[in-house]
Amino acid sequence: MKAITGFLNNFFPSLKFKKMKSIKILMAIMALLSSTAINAQIKNTKTESVKIYGNCQMCEATIERAGNVKNAVEVDWNKDTKMATITFDEKLTNSDEILKRIALAGYDSDQFLAPDKAYAILSECCQYERINKKETIMPNSSMKMEKHSEQPVKMGSHANHGAEMGMKNGEKPSENIQMQNAGELQPVFDRYFDLKDALVQSDGKSASTAAKALVTAIRKVKMGELEPKTHEAWMVKMKALSENAEKISESTDADDQRVYFSGLSQPMYELMKLSTAGPTVYYQKCPMYNNGKGANWLSKESSIKNPYYGSMMMTCGSTVEKIN
Repeated sequence: MKAITGFLNNFFPSLKFKKMKSIKILMAIMALLSSTAINAQIKNTKTESVKIYGNCQMCEATIERAGNVKNAVEVDWNKDTKMATITFDEKLTNSDEILKRIALAGYDSDQFLAPDKAYAILSECCQYERINKKETIMPNSSMKMEKHSEQPVKMGSHANHGAEMGMKNGEKPSENIQMQNAGELQPVFDRYFDLKDALVQSDGKSASTAAKALVTAIRKVKMGELEPKTHEAWMVKMKALSENAEKISESTDADDQRVYFSGLSQPMYELMKLSTAGPTVYYQKCPMYNNGKGANWLSKESSIKNPYYGSMMMTCGSTVEKIN
């Protein structure tokens, strides 16, 4: 304690610090430094305060883990006030998407209700009183909100539930989410295949054109339409996708383009694995490229048409995984 007081007095000689005052000031400094460090890591910073329901320190750990995304989102939840400070990159995500992930972990907010199954598996000490769940009982009616076992429910009237979840009459929530997921990323996948086909033909000019179209498709993706797991993956992979596609678009030399196509194919593969709807896709590998280190690509055809060597070694490679 003497060391802390001495430290503060050395740096602020005009002020006289006592023990308890020193502790409070040091804690404030540490909190400020922590906040500054978080903001330095997250670009295009936006901060919002929201209420998230929970009970204990275990809840705090789960809520923050569900919301946090490295270099994109930082959640700080206070178990006493039930308030969370959410700091995020507003170009990559928004508070609704963060609260959806937290709801999927079992925690209600004033914006989204957690699925009943997610709440049910929380530890007994974590099962908070579901105030918003009670409020969803319709006045003058015994009807409650529709139960969605898989997805968080946005707070609102019963009549608007289907629209808020993007559901049509008679459509199951999980089926609709799958359709949304495939539909939103399908233009990105299609432009990737156009680019791959151009490199198979060693046509640098067409590859550049396809890469420009891919960059445009990436920018047009509406993250709010993606289901939570795909949304998280998209936030992590979007930068690599954009950077490699832009590099390819800036060149008309097929050999130079292939270097960046290798970097493009890995994050594209991870996104395609999450998008289960659509035709079969084949994940293939050329063992010779990059001085024998090998490189992968995705194809809609089971036959090998190598984009890294074109006609020089058209059939060099094999299918390593089949994505349904």
